[in-house]
Amino acid sequence: MLNLDNGPESHSHRTQFMFRLVQFVQRTGVAVRLAYYPSYHSKYNPIERCWGILEMHWNGALLDSREAVRRFTASMTWKGAHPVVEMVTTPYHTGVTLTKDACAGWLAHPLLHRQPYHPQEAA
Repeated sequence: MLNLDNGPESHSHRTQFMFRLVQFVQRTGVAVRLAYYPSYHSKYNPIERCWGILEMHWNGALLDSREAVRRFTASMTWKGAHPVVEMVTTPYHTGVTLTKDACAGWLAHPLLHRQPYHPQEAA
């Protein structure tokens, strides 16, 4: 199960993310269930809580270099652990959409399941 936010980059049917996810499912044969957090419910998303702790940790300090960011992330802890931080050096182009023809049949893929809500919302 992949827990995802409800943003357009991960929720839309016509994104590179969905295209790559379908490729993964086809290549590996692994079933994937997508569970989306409800809109405006970041309290369910652990990464959002981690960002909040990091913001409190750096306490308004100027993050003016990669080294400054590295220092703050290396010295913070969340739930007793240090976060793993890696710099992404390859471009990730946002706003890329695919044609309807390129996306045809994705939702019907037998190994890709979309839940209408996140399981925590049902509790």
